[in-house]
Amino acid sequence: VRIIFATVLFACLVSLTSAADMGRSVVQVLLYSQTPVWDAPWRSNPVASSSGSGFVIDGERVMTNAHVVSWAKQIVLRRFQDPRPWQAQVEHISHECDLAVLKLADPGFFDGLAPLPIGELPKVRSTVVTCGYPSGGEQISYTSGVVSRIELQNYVHIGNKAFLSVQTDAAINPGNSGGPVFQDDKVAGVAFMGIPGLENTGFFIPPAVINHFLEDISDGHNDGFPKAGIRIVSLQNPAFRRYLGLDPTGDGARIDSLSNYAQKAGLLKKDDVVLEVGGSRVGSDGTILLDGNRVYCTAVLQNAQKGEQLKIKLWRDQKEIEVAVPMNIHVEDANTGNIYDSLPRYFVYAGLVFTPLTLDYVKTFGRNWRSVANLEMVYELYYQRNEKP
Repeated sequence: VRIIFATVLFACLVSLTSAADMGRSVVQVLLYSQTPVWDAPWRSNPVASSSGSGFVIDGERVMTNAHVVSWAKQIVLRRFQDPRPWQAQVEHISHECDLAVLKLADPGFFDGLAPLPIGELPKVRSTVVTCGYPSGGEQISYTSGVVSRIELQNYVHIGNKAFLSVQTDAAINPGNSGGPVFQDDKVAGVAFMGIPGLENTGFFIPPAVINHFLEDISDGHNDGFPKAGIRIVSLQNPAFRRYLGLDPTGDGARIDSLSNYAQKAGLLKKDDVVLEVGGSRVGSDGTILLDGNRVYCTAVLQNAQKGEQLKIKLWRDQKEIEVAVPMNIHVEDANTGNIYDSLPRYFVYAGLVFTPLTLDYVKTFGRNWRSVANLEMVYELYYQRNEKP
């Protein structure tokens, strides 16, 4: 037992030492921001200050979280053990996956700072080190922890999208957001959220999402994550599987509904059984095996870039077929998520003020807005579009 404990302790010390060397490329992000008043859209709240973390990447750029630099009026960076303030601007931002890339007017900022390489998805129970500038102090902080699980999580910043996420018991506190999570001298993720009330529970954005964002903006424009426009549900009822001509205990999950654009494309149909997505077998519960973890199959859909085709194997009419589904960008659900960096629209007529129905407006009813706000308003926002003529 002592030998095992000593080995684990040595591994943690080595990890912390490597992280300390890489920590010179981790910066503090100071933000001055101003948000609108959603139920009085002609007004704005007072300018507020906040802070987060970031790190240097290739191309003389700094990566951080989108929520760290949202509604920015001014962004100031502070280097490791450097008292000078450095002005920065947002070059690219994705509120969808909560990532942003900053640029600096003064290239001297990057003197002596090495870009940090993006690594691989860490294994469950492996050790990681978080690095950043959490609240409560001015100096850089390092904390070591273990990867607890890997699964799709709702990204709180946007509110209506779920992406791959890694949970760790390493401390991720306010101010850590946007900072790197290290493993094997590489960035294994970007710290981005915790859960209020839960101790030793933090989440970071994995390399797959980071690399998708970086590849997306490589042409100078952020397109976002494309969609297939389908909802996949479990198919574990033996009788239903026999009716469809499938093995009662085999793989495959059912397409329960399709968006209007998916229906018009005609490649996928309701009650098609998805057997394989992008080369990954789909279980009867709708999950795939990703590096030893069962995660929902939409994780594969999110790997595609705009304009790419995703191969999907289906079971339809008692036989197996394969289709290539074009992956395109669709933003029909923008109002059901949080909106950033775009002032609310409004129109004044005869003393009345009209504004679009958005989640941000409904949330002005308070934390219990789901029960406090007008039910017809909530229905219109979330469910009206699902009605069938």
